Formats: sequence, structure tokens, C-alpha cells
Amino acid sequence: MSDSYLAVMVYARVLPNQVDAFRAASLVNAAASLAEPGVVRFDVMQEMTDTTSFVLFEVYRGPAAAAAHKQTAHYQTWRDTVAPMMAEPRTSKSYTTVTPSATWSTHGRV
Repeated sequence: MSDSYLAVMVYARVLPNQVDAFRAASLVNAAASLAEPGVVRFDVMQEMTDTTSFVLFEVYRGPAAAAAHKQTAHYQTWRDTVAPMMAEPRTSKSYTTVTPSATWSTHGRV
């Protein structure tokens, strides 16, 4: 398991009139997150058939990096900004990656 990362899937359903604002806020957060040394990947995905449904795919070097992410100003700004946009509370699930870490794209970082 030493060659694995922590992957977190965050599930969000937003109010129909908040889709564009949620996307914009999430893209800002994702871009800033990729500058963190412990973040390997940070994707914002939108469901094709239900555009109010999003998944954030976050990959961290480990639990400490995920915890550090939640202490950043950009995460806290995102969290507070999107809270009133939610149609229901966000949920998440955590996973250990199985694919060898050497195969992960790290945006020029290893």
C-alpha cells in the first residue's frame, strides 16, 4: 500500500439556479488545490443527464495532505460559498488507489 494515494469522491447536488455559480466556484477551488504539494489530482465533474449533480474527484498523497487541504483559505472560501447552493448535504467516500502511483498524471509533479 505504500505506492498508493488517498482518493476522495465528493458528491454534491446543487439547486437548479445555482449550477453555473457552483461550477465556477468549484473550478477556482480545483485550480488552487492543484498548487498544493499534497494534491495529485483535483477534478470537477458534472453529470450529463442531471446537470445539478456533481462529483469532485480529489487525489491526495495521503491523509495528512487531505487534512491540510481543508485548512487552506481557498477550500474554506469554497465551502462557505457553495453551502447555500446545495440542494442536499454533500457526501463523500474515501478510497485507496490500486493503480501504481507512477501511472498517475501529476501535472508535471512526481
